[in-house]
Amino acid sequence: MVGTRYEVEVGPVAHGGGHCVARHEGRVLFVRHALPGERVVAEVTEGTTTSRFLRADAVEVLEPSKDRIEAPCPFAGPGKCGGCDWQHVSPGGQRKLKAAVLTEQLAKLAGLTPAAAGWDGSVEPVGGKLAAGQVPAWRSRVQYRVDAETGRVGLRKHRSHELQLIDRCLIAAEGVTELGVEARDWTGLESVEAIAASGSSDRQLILRPLPGEQLPLVELDKPVSIGRVDEQELFHRVHGRTFVRERAGDRTWRVSNGGFWQIHPEAPDTLVDAVLTGLEPQWGENALDLYCGVGLFAGALAERVGEEGAVLGIESGKQAVADARHNLAALEQVRIECDKVEALLPRTGITETDLIVLDPPRAGAGRETVRHLVALGARRIAYVACDPAALARDLAFFAEGGYRPVSLRAFDLFPVTHHFECVAILEPAAER
Repeated sequence: MVGTRYEVEVGPVAHGGGHCVARHEGRVLFVRHALPGERVVAEVTEGTTTSRFLRADAVEVLEPSKDRIEAPCPFAGPGKCGGCDWQHVSPGGQRKLKAAVLTEQLAKLAGLTPAAAGWDGSVEPVGGKLAAGQVPAWRSRVQYRVDAETGRVGLRKHRSHELQLIDRCLIAAEGVTELGVEARDWTGLESVEAIAASGSSDRQLILRPLPGEQLPLVELDKPVSIGRVDEQELFHRVHGRTFVRERAGDRTWRVSNGGFWQIHPEAPDTLVDAVLTGLEPQWGENALDLYCGVGLFAGALAERVGEEGAVLGIESGKQAVADARHNLAALEQVRIECDKVEALLPRTGITETDLIVLDPPRAGAGRETVRHLVALGARRIAYVACDPAALARDLAFFAEGGYRPVSLRAFDLFPVTHHFECVAILEPAAER
C-alpha cells in the first residue's frame, strides 16, 4: 500500500517516533509531519492490505494547527532526514505534545493522573528563548553516516538506512558545526561522530572505517582529537586525547572513547539540580547511584552526604567505570563497582540504604530490579528517565512495592525531537 494517499483528520499524538494517530475506514494510520486536529493528505510509507496499522507522512496540509510553523531546516519533511520529528511545530506546541504523551503513558501503564504523580502537567523548557524561526543548537554529539558513493555525510531517514545528505545540521551545537564535517570527503568511512565538550574546548572525532578500508588523513581547521572504532567495536587512539573534558556541578568530568554523556549542554546541571532538590540528601546518609555512568550523580550525592556518608555507584561499562573512578578519586566516601545492576546489587550484601538514584537505559529498570530496590527501604528514590513508557511501567512496579511518586518533573532537553527527560521522586506510600 506504499504510496496510497488518504485524506484524514489527525487525532492525538502517539508515543515515540513523532507520529500522530489517524483513522481511515477503521484502519489506524501513524502519521508523521502532522499535528492533532489537522486535516491532511497522508501518504502511506509502510504497510500492506493485511497490516494491523499503516505508517504514513502528511504530504499536504489542508487545515493546519495553530501550532504549525514553517520548518526552519531544509532537510526536514516527508521522506527527508529522520533526526528531528517536530521541526514543523512551535516550541510551545512541542512541549504540549510531550506533555500529552507523558499524561497518556502514566494513565495507561501506571494508572496515575498528573496530580497523583506529583506533576504539574508541564514540560519545562531548558535554555534561553530564541527568536521566531530559530532552532536551538543543542546537540553536542552528532553521528553522521557516510555515503559510500560520494564520501559526503548525511543523516538517516526515518526508519531507514537511506541517507539524507546535508550541508548543515541546525540542532548541532556550535562546537560541532565549527568542525566542518559536512564539507569534507570521508570516502572509506562508514560513519563520523563529532563531539564538542561543554565547558571546555575539547573536540573529538570518532571514525569508523568500512571493512578493509584504511583511515584517511584528517586535517581540520580546529584542534581535534581523533579515535577509530574497529570491526570488533574496540576504540583506538589516532591523534590527541582519548577523552573529552565536560563541565558540570563545579567539577570536570573525563568522558572517554565517546562514552555516554548528556548531549544537551545544560542537561547535566538541570538533572542534578532536580535530583538533589527532590532527594534533599543529608550529611552522613548512605546512597546508591545505579547505572552511574561516569559518576555525575554519585559526585553530587557524595558532596551532600559528606565524609561520614557513603555512595556506591554501579555501572556495567568498563570504560565508564574507569572514568568514574578517575573523576571521583578525591571523594573517599564514593565506591564505583563494575557490573550490571541486576547482577551486582543482590551480591553487595546491602540490606538498607537512605537514598537511591537510578538512571536506567531506555528499556527501564524492570520488575526484578525494582523489587530489590524497594526492599532496601530508602526514604527517597530519584528515577531519571529518558522514556515515558519505561518510567510509567517502572512506577507501576514501585507501586507494587509500596512506593509512590511525590513529585515528577519533565524537561525539554531534546527540542524538535519527540524525546524528553523526566525526574520522578518516590517515597514509601505510608509516609505520604
